[in-house]
Amino acid sequence: MTVKRVSRREFLRISAFTAAGAALAGCGVTTVPTAAPTDVPATAPTAVPAANVEQVLRLITDRVEMDWSPFRGGGANCRVLSVWWTPPSYYDGAGVLHPALFTEWSPNSDFTVWTFKLRDDVKFSDGSPVTAKDTIATWNVMALPSTQHQRVGLFLAGVVGFQEASTGVAKTMPGLVAKDDYTVEVSLTAPDPAFYMRIGSNLISPAKASQCVGANGEEVLEWWHPKNGVVTSGPFVPETMDLDKGEVVFVPNPYYYGTAPKLKQVSVLTVEDNAVATVMLQNREADGHLSLLTPTAIDDLGADFLSGPMIPKGQHFWFHCKRKPTDDINVRKALIMAVNGDELFKVAFPKGPNARAAMVLNAVPGADDPEYEPFPFDPDGAKAALAASSYGSAENLPKMMFVGISVPAIEAGAQYIAEQWRQVLGIQSVEMKAQYDEYSGPDQENVQIFRDDVAARFPDTVAYLQGSIHSASGNAQGKMGGYANPEVDRLIDEAATKGIDDPERVNLSMQANRLFREDWQFIPFYHESNGKMSMPWVKEHVLNMDWQRVEPEKIYIE
Repeated sequence: MTVKRVSRREFLRISAFTAAGAALAGCGVTTVPTAAPTDVPATAPTAVPAANVEQVLRLITDRVEMDWSPFRGGGANCRVLSVWWTPPSYYDGAGVLHPALFTEWSPNSDFTVWTFKLRDDVKFSDGSPVTAKDTIATWNVMALPSTQHQRVGLFLAGVVGFQEASTGVAKTMPGLVAKDDYTVEVSLTAPDPAFYMRIGSNLISPAKASQCVGANGEEVLEWWHPKNGVVTSGPFVPETMDLDKGEVVFVPNPYYYGTAPKLKQVSVLTVEDNAVATVMLQNREADGHLSLLTPTAIDDLGADFLSGPMIPKGQHFWFHCKRKPTDDINVRKALIMAVNGDELFKVAFPKGPNARAAMVLNAVPGADDPEYEPFPFDPDGAKAALAASSYGSAENLPKMMFVGISVPAIEAGAQYIAEQWRQVLGIQSVEMKAQYDEYSGPDQENVQIFRDDVAARFPDTVAYLQGSIHSASGNAQGKMGGYANPEVDRLIDEAATKGIDDPERVNLSMQANRLFREDWQFIPFYHESNGKMSMPWVKEHVLNMDWQRVEPEKIYIE
């Protein structure tokens, strides 16, 4: 059966999509054979046997993305990586680690060398095996600056040679060695008792080396596109990608090593208007969304759509520490104290789900630190801090520019911040854009406020701070413009040497978190819950801390 899909440029096609969607099963909706007339009611009274149900999962994204490389580590499309790639290991919705490509792992005595055994029956969609050499080549190319993997440092920063590879000095990491076809040995620059936990993620799923790595050691252009014959290792493989229309279709991988998928097809449709997307979900014209965050989402789609356990991930507004005026700590203090954190959260999520943030940490040990002092809402203090800054008053400040204002809930929060700055500090010139490249000329090099997430990707306090406030993190280097506090780094580095169950691992991390607070580098926004992002008729649809669909081969439409 051919299913017509909604593209971002063809709003008027929604009615056509609805007619085709009536032929799909959703929440008990009876399917219609291909030859049947299109005016058969979607709620036909006679049930069709389950074997005849068209098992098509229709997901919506609101972002226009022309790059679907699994090596980017970010973007909305990275939330479906589990659909087409097998990770080293993965976490389920409860935060429990499961083996996948890697079935065994063991460290040496001081946790500086880890040995991983691969399954020998994991195959790409062309029938060829996934090997240790594929794993190493993939990780090497992910580390290169030209690849622009947004989060590779969260997983591989401790590998011997990562620093050289990530700065372009080298093309490979000597800390990665294939001992045989199905054994990978990883040497680290420092002890890491949590390394086996750290790499449990679809964001570093191995690909076929001969396809994605060129002779120059760099990533091959658009190797991931079906037009170039991409092969994948997950339960599905992309059949078509019409990125101009915003339509991507996945079908089952005939060589998938696990249980055969219950779904016949997974489609991802680009619908930029979230109001339209909401109506489509309500009308059973779509089944789920990759990133729908609107202030009325719970009212519109039900609490179950977004609610779930808290995960170690938060969204905040980060200050670039080397651009004017946020290079001045007194300006940063003024900008933070002018904002009421409770109101900021309520504006974005008046009924939840999520939770108001006061610090970086959440959903990990130490997030309840009784000694951590949240930033105050103090209008008078904010005015005094601005007066004490090198700028003296709002009239002397350059235009304040946000980036990452990409969805309605985040936009509501950013607009609230701007209004508070206007009322409390007299700041009049504020600009907001979704993407960095939407700014042009000098403005692009002067953006001071970056809204973005930080996350542990697994439930560990050290990992959370390593990926958010340590000077080696992408967040510190990018969003905060080279932020570095040597004492913060020292505390995190020492904590990282402690065993997973050692209390000092958490105690040292909490000290680093408190010290970072004193640098006034961010406006805390919200901590995320692990919502389903799917409608009630989608069964076994579970998201993990990576926003990946856990075991997508088990998903089915009721």
